Amino acid sequence: MKALPVDEARRGFVFGAAAYTIWGFFPLYFPLLEPAGPVEILSHRVIWSLALVAAVLTVLRKWRSLREVVRSPRRLGLLSLAAVFIAANWGVYIYGVNSGHVVETSLGYFINPLVTILMGVVLLGERLRTLQWCALALAFGAVIELGIDYGRPPYISLCLAFSFATYGLLKKKVGVGALEGLGLETLVLAPLALAYLAFLDVEGTGSFGHRGIGNALLLVMAGVLTAIPLLLFAGAANRVTMTMLGLLQYVTPTLQFLLGIFVFHEAMTSARWVGFALVWTALAIITVEGISNRQRLLRKAAKARAQ
Repeated sequence: MKALPVDEARRGFVFGAAAYTIWGFFPLYFPLLEPAGPVEILSHRVIWSLALVAAVLTVLRKWRSLREVVRSPRRLGLLSLAAVFIAANWGVYIYGVNSGHVVETSLGYFINPLVTILMGVVLLGERLRTLQWCALALAFGAVIELGIDYGRPPYISLCLAFSFATYGLLKKKVGVGALEGLGLETLVLAPLALAYLAFLDVEGTGSFGHRGIGNALLLVMAGVLTAIPLLLFAGAANRVTMTMLGLLQYVTPTLQFLLGIFVFHEAMTSARWVGFALVWTALAIITVEGISNRQRLLRKAAKARAQ
């Protein structure tokens, strides 16, 4: 990307670090929303995110870019599909946190970059370099090791990783900004969310408005806390390199992992430490290899321009 002034780069780093830190501390927030269940929390997250994003889009006068997407059946279809996958991701994450599997949710976001690489090979026919294959092999070994220890596949981690990787792939094909994308995704999901909340209200099992003003405000804030880090991320993406963003992304699962151990006191057996160590080794390999390869390509391009 084009070089930016130091102050802009520093501001971008702060925005990015803030976004990933907020995401990392989400496990502390969702338990506060109980007795609301995962789907009810998800529904409120959709509705109130849409309300906030609509207000921001109005202030920034960015509705035109949304109209351009809506006029394209292909882009609208892809974005609607992306909305389904991000809703699944949010729902599984909320379930994982509120059912005592915070460490397992962190694993999902640790292995997400590796799953993205795997999908590039399977779906896009991309060719991997030797070290990338080594990283995937280590990740596969980690999943087997953790599956044996859990007595089941780490399905929460796998669902989070594959749903988010698929979401990222679809968003890449649509080519829409983070804010505009969230607006359209929540708009697609809003009818289902409203229908579910109406059903809960009719059944008398909903939390909103029946568990005190504090619970209602916390449910509303779930939408605000969805939109704010995304806005910060959008600001960071325009100011820092992709390499820096790639490194910052590990802040979120690291914080989740630490919260799972030290705040929620989840068990970490020796086998689980081995599994996570394999994942961290794989991530170190692809990170160092990716930076090295990028630098090599930049030197090659600079040499070609000089000739």
